[in-house]
Amino acid sequence: MTRPVLNRIHHAAIICSDYRRSKHFYTDLLGLTILDENYRADRDSYKLDLALPDGGQVELFSMPGAPKRPSFPEAQGLRHLAFSVSDIDQWVAWLTSHSIEVEPIRVDPYTGMRFTFFKDPDDLPLELYEQAAQ
Repeated sequence: MTRPVLNRIHHAAIICSDYRRSKHFYTDLLGLTILDENYRADRDSYKLDLALPDGGQVELFSMPGAPKRPSFPEAQGLRHLAFSVSDIDQWVAWLTSHSIEVEPIRVDPYTGMRFTFFKDPDDLPLELYEQAAQ
């Protein structure tokens, strides 16, 4: 039997502590497009589906009482969420102009590509990874 192929990452799911603050961050500051937004009364929880230009998605959840991340950044589990960008300098300028701290840009020693990290409102580590536009 031939192994089937994984095509791409469909979505990453994020649980936030302050839904409105995180919604603003991911839509207004990062520019993700809202696909769908639902309030789930039985869970007192929102689910927001956000689209990236390549079809990938981020699901943003509010879950009252969810525990905080146990340690930063090296807890087991998802280490960070990386976004591909074509101009990292432009993104760093945009984020810093909105009072978001961004680490100094580094160069990946294996690929030669530039990258940097910043945090979402719940301190989730996010990465910008510069790649030429496809």
